[in-house]
Amino acid sequence: MTKLSVAELRIATVAQLVQASQSGQREAFGELFERFERQVFTIALRRIGDYGEAQEVCQDVFVQAMQKIDQLREPERFGGWLRSIASRMAINRVVRRRPEVAAEPETLAAACIDDRTPLRVVLDNESHSQLRAGLARLRKLDRQTLVAFYVQGQSLLEMSDAFDAPLGTIKRRLHVARKRLAKSVETLVAV
Repeated sequence: MTKLSVAELRIATVAQLVQASQSGQREAFGELFERFERQVFTIALRRIGDYGEAQEVCQDVFVQAMQKIDQLREPERFGGWLRSIASRMAINRVVRRRPEVAAEPETLAAACIDDRTPLRVVLDNESHSQLRAGLARLRKLDRQTLVAFYVQGQSLLEMSDAFDAPLGTIKRRLHVARKRLAKSVETLVAV
């Protein structure tokens, strides 16, 4: 068979494209790919149910078809031959797929790798040291209020009992202590 031009490839029948591919014309197989890609992808997606895996199967189908196109004896049956390859490969992918296992959030969190960079560690340490220095500069009652709420995790009611003060007083102390700490840390950072 003679080599088909680009214009002839676009109007050629499937059988002519298969024959050109069998004689080694890669452009002809490229045209077959253009014509049948959507069908193959649809078959794979319908069988597998996963877009990414369906794309992989689609590529694998065309690689196998290109390698075995010489085995196709009736070029006009290329579409059916290709669809059967796609169906078989998609089924194989589903059968060989590992079962999905659900994991508890705690398990996932434990498996996560700490991706903190050395710079992030240094900056965090600097922030912590500035916070500790700011706390040290506060009055005892302000420091105790902030530590009880933020470090020890006490609720406002627990703090009210511990400090033997009304709830409203505890809220006000916490608010004032936060402002004083912010001002204290601000002066440390400015230095």
